[in-house]
Order: sequence, then structure tokens, then C-alpha cells
Amino acid sequence: MTENWASFGAAEPAFAKKVEDRFGLHTHHVLATLRKDGSPRLTGLEVRFLNGEFWLGMMPGSMKARDLQRDPRCSVMANPGAGAEMEDGDTRISGRAVEVTDPAERALYVGEVQPPDPDAFHLFRVELTEVVRTSIEDDRLVIEVWRPGAGVRRTSRT
Repeated sequence: MTENWASFGAAEPAFAKKVEDRFGLHTHHVLATLRKDGSPRLTGLEVRFLNGEFWLGMMPGSMKARDLQRDPRCSVMANPGAGAEMEDGDTRISGRAVEVTDPAERALYVGEVQPPDPDAFHLFRVELTEVVRTSIEDDRLVIEVWRPGAGVRRTSRT
């Protein structure tokens, strides 16, 4: 079961805002994909929250794009920031990346983002399977996990 960013945001607006704000602290984030042999690949990329979707854009022919074309499962971790302190927690979005080739859908993205070459990039929207935020509140580790159909589950421990 998956959902897009708009349906997640409608169901869990406060949690979605925390996650979007956390990603907004930095431009570059970390994408995890699966290589041909099943081993993980970590690479940097920029993400966008636009038109109710969570978007991944990347250079044509990049290994991360090839990974996603072969196996769409992925996770994106928000940039942890400088130093040992994580600004406002650790946030991760997981799901299935769907490549967008429809010219009208790509045009909406290009109009907002204005990539250097609007015809030469891979564009994926992510169908969400899990959103996780880990933070420290009142000296307690707090873990918030959302999955489609289950809502947000919040646990904490010292």
C-alpha cells in the first residue's frame, strides 16, 4: 500500500509539516537505492515537495536513476547537517520511485524548478510506504513512524 505526499499531508498535516520543514533546512539529501546485485547505493540528490508529490530529479543516465528504473524501492534521508547535532531530528522518507515521462506532468515540474536542461533529466515521484522522524525531546529518544493505512505511531525511550 502506498500514498502520495498530498494524501499523507491531508491525513497527518502536523507530521507532514515537520518532515517537510526538516528537509527544507538543506538543499542536498541522501538517497538509498539498490544496485543490480542487491547491495545498497547511497548518493546525494536534491528533492522537491511540489503539486502534492515528493519528487526526485537526477542527471540522465546516472547510476541512481538506473537503480530506480530496475528496482523502484528507495529511501531518502534528510541531510543531517553540520556537526554532531542533528537539526530538528533525523527524518527519512521511503517508498517506490515512479519515473515520470508524461510531457504535461514534467512541464509542471520544469515550470517550478527550472532545471538547467529541461529535456535532459530523470524525474521520479515517490509513492510513500513509510515516513520516519527520530528526535530528542525532554532527554528522551522519540520515534514517529507513519505507514499507509496505519497513521502515525509514536514511541519514546530514555
